[in-house]
Amino acid sequence: MVRLVLWDVDHTLIENAGVSKEIYAAAYLELTGIAPTHSAVTEGRTDPDIMADLLRSHASPEVAWDRVETALRYAGARHRQALADRGWVLPGVHELLIALADAGTAQTIVSGNIRANAEVKVAGFGLLDWLDLDIGGYGSDSRDRAELVSLAKSRAARKYAHSRIDATVIGDTPRDVEAAHRGGARVLAVASGVHSESTLRAAGADMTLPDLSDTAAALAFVLAWDV
Repeated sequence: MVRLVLWDVDHTLIENAGVSKEIYAAAYLELTGIAPTHSAVTEGRTDPDIMADLLRSHASPEVAWDRVETALRYAGARHRQALADRGWVLPGVHELLIALADAGTAQTIVSGNIRANAEVKVAGFGLLDWLDLDIGGYGSDSRDRAELVSLAKSRAARKYAHSRIDATVIGDTPRDVEAAHRGGARVLAVASGVHSESTLRAAGADMTLPDLSDTAAALAFVLAWDV
């Protein structure tokens, strides 16, 4: 059996301090030549949905996904320094990453971000040492977050030549909870974003924490499941 931990990025691993919305705005400007009049609505959605909604809400013509992805990738690269300057790693993240690695888990990202921008975010804070991005699932793979969970499980099964994958999602939104369960994973929901523990419990989270400072509790939850 392979124990697989699927991390969300924004408001779970890191606080982006508004830089994510600046990336979407920059991508919109690149695509249309006009600055957006309002910010993208994210809320745990995937980049294809976020950008399609941003274009639609400005009455802009639909743009082919390959052009949108390219604009997002360039915008993410240009905001790398702003993210490093203004963002931060959330409490308990380093300690839990290390503890999970020491326990022999495989760790990766399942994020609505395209892979390039997910990598920009985690690399900027020195988190890549614990994360195998090749087995992750990203908004550049699918606009359906549940499919990203299933895809990451399949990639891990191929890499580790093991059909039994014990997957746990760590995320901060009801969409993370829904995607985890639809994708066949448990979920540890952390109230480090805008959603409270009560909201995350109501969404069906298997466990909630106010943040990831309690390494022992989070580690015990990940390691406890054995079906």
